[in-house]
This record gives sequence, C-alpha cells and structure tokens, in this order.
Amino acid sequence: MAILSYRQAINKALEEELERDEKVFIIGVDVGEPGGPFLATKDLKKKFGDRVRDAPINEAGFVGLAIGAGAAGGRPVVEIMFSNFSYLAMDQLVNQAAKLPLISNAQIKLPITIRILEGAGHFGAGPQHSDFVHGIFCSIPGLVVVCASTPYDAKGLLKAAIRDDRLVIFCEHLALYRDKEEVPDEDYVLPLGKAEIVRKGEEVTVIATQLMLKYSLEVAEKLSKEGIEIEIINPRTLNPLDIQTISSSVKKTGKVVIVDETPTSYSTQAGILAKIMENCFYDLEAFKIVGSLDLPIPSGKLGTEVLPSKEAIEKAIRSML
Repeated sequence: MAILSYRQAINKALEEELERDEKVFIIGVDVGEPGGPFLATKDLKKKFGDRVRDAPINEAGFVGLAIGAGAAGGRPVVEIMFSNFSYLAMDQLVNQAAKLPLISNAQIKLPITIRILEGAGHFGAGPQHSDFVHGIFCSIPGLVVVCASTPYDAKGLLKAAIRDDRLVIFCEHLALYRDKEEVPDEDYVLPLGKAEIVRKGEEVTVIATQLMLKYSLEVAEKLSKEGIEIEIINPRTLNPLDIQTISSSVKKTGKVVIVDETPTSYSTQAGILAKIMENCFYDLEAFKIVGSLDLPIPSGKLGTEVLPSKEAIEKAIRSML
C-alpha cells in the first residue's frame, strides 16, 4: 500500500475513475492546468484533456451544466472551491437536481458528484469562505451527503460517489488535506450509507466527522491512559445515516457525544441525536453535542476560537462519567 495524503487520495480516486469510465468528467474553477486551488486535480488535465474542464467563476452556470450532462448520460464531478460558493448554486442543487428524479418519475437520473471543500476557517479564510454546509444539504430530500474523514475514506468514498446514480454532495476538509496514511493501491470502494466503528470502548459512544474524528481519537488515547475506554464511530455518510450501527453502540454504552463543526443550533448533531432518541430512548442515560459557536467564522486566528476543540470534546466526555 502507498502512503498517500488526503489530497493525493482524492487525486488518485479521480484519476482511476476517469480511466475506468469515459463518461466521467471534471469541471470547476482552475481544475485544469493549475490542478485546482489545492492541487486535488493536479496533472489530470495533461492525461485526460478536455474531460478536465476549467469553468468561469459562475457556480450556478457550471453546476447547471453538470445537471444537464448528468441527465444526458454523463457522470460529472464538480469541484466547488470553497463551501460558501455552493450557495450560489442553491437553486440548481436544491430546486432542480434534488427534485428532477422524483418529478420525472425516475426517468431522469443524475449521477453527479459535487465536491465541496470545507474547513477553510482553520486557515483564517474568513466568514465568506469557511461555512460547514453539509448540515444544510442533509436537510434536503434527494441528496446523498458524504463526509470523508481520512485519506482511506477519501479515496474509497469518492469512487463510490462517482459510480452512484444519485447526486452526491461530497464534503472534503481542507485541514485534513496533508494528513497521510496507508491507502490500498488496488481498486476499492466504500459503501455509501455505512458507518465505521474506528475504536471500540464501553464507557461512551462518540460520533465524530472529518477533523473532529481525528481530534476524538487523540482525546480517546489520552483518556485510555486513565482507564477510560470510549467507542468512536465515523459515520462517513450523513444522509442516509447508518443508524443501526450507531444505535447498537449507544445501547451498549448508554452515553453519546456527537461532534461536528456545524453550529450547534439546528445542527447535524441535533439531527443525529433525534434519530438516536427514536431508536434508543430507554437505553440512553446521557448525551452531549459539541460543535461551532452560533457565529459566522471570523478571519485570522479568531476563526479557530469559534470552532470546536479537543478540550471541548474531552470536557463533554468527562461530564458524563
């Protein structure tokens, strides 16, 4: 197995899917010769030519183009440079793409992958570039929402998204782009809608996404030295959510902490907790949610003050022990 960074795993998944299926193409701002603003599409233009297409700075336009291409039998992969820029294509994504398969009585399929880059607030990119939008898209029926938390996940889940006949919102985290781990060289696909138990424990269940998974694992190692063993679940797909895996863990531990970087009011965490309450009401002894403050994410170093920390995760866990 190769040691790949998160960014390289994304690049490798794109390369393999472009090679596998000639219907796959990439479109977005600077995805061609520059290789994307964060080099996720580096060198793909040289190898695949016009199947890697630079677009003007017009998200409504090139997302609309992708919808037409998907309906006509293509498999577009759209890159949206910063999460907030997805708002410029909300009519296309929410009012058109999410609804067309239903209102056409399944005559129209939209096998489209929308890659959205989140987490820029960790680099001080400011309030107009730093939102976590996956919670918004989870509330839209008709969209599949994926959050990749490791290089291994990034490759396997992106390949699955591109092969899926549904529109998939694929959220990447910029603060993870340089993280490295072993990634299989062979073709592998991780199923959408299936969570992973990444650490087993008996005291508390922690459900954590993206960078928060990394933070939670570090907190778990610290607590383990005190004899406190927590179970950690990486949901991978937020919609549809693998509530079976989550419920089994919560019924075992009786306590749950849900950690995500969306603001805590009307949040991803609250949506997951509601499903847990439906399935585990009589088994659940205590719960906490950890997320960002209900504020726009400021520029510069202040950005990280709004986002959840390892200390906040540890405090939430300890409060239930």
